[in-house]
Amino acid sequence: MGHSRAAKQDTHNRIVDVASKRLRQEGFAGVGVADVMHEAGLTVGGFYKHFASRDDLLREALDAACGAWRAQKAAADAGGPQVSYQLLVHEYLSPAHRDNPGTGCPVAAVAADVGRADEGTRALFSQRIDQNIDLLASLIPADDARTARAQAILTYSALVGAITISRVAADDPLSREILDTVRDLLLKKD
Repeated sequence: MGHSRAAKQDTHNRIVDVASKRLRQEGFAGVGVADVMHEAGLTVGGFYKHFASRDDLLREALDAACGAWRAQKAAADAGGPQVSYQLLVHEYLSPAHRDNPGTGCPVAAVAADVGRADEGTRALFSQRIDQNIDLLASLIPADDARTARAQAILTYSALVGAITISRVAADDPLSREILDTVRDLLLKKD
């Protein structure tokens, strides 16, 4: 008896979720087919029923990892908690985000890997970054769209840079200082 489409999709999603988390924790090198399938509770033989190649899995895992802000915005649009510039900055520059890269922003976790990836993967990642910048720009009060987008690019770059540097700071007080300083500057606190 075959698997239903829903069961196959659930299995596919489980594989992508595992790969997405491993991708953010360990980079592209941490997404081995055997390890992902084992962690998903599946055999390696079933991999090719879901993906043509490891690169296809990486692209799908990367796309899934890039969806956090889009999901928050969709939930807000559907009547859930509102999303604001301040909320996104606070959540991004938090110790919880710093300490849990496997569930955090993939840009801070794998940008260098993506820079060395194939053209399709780079194009997908670039599109997702652009969407995040657009979302930020939509939350920034400005006189015109160009000014809002410029501020969003600066904000996004500061967020990614701060979380990346705070993760490598060997000294916890320095790590917290980086997060706090960038947060305060982005929110214009004294």
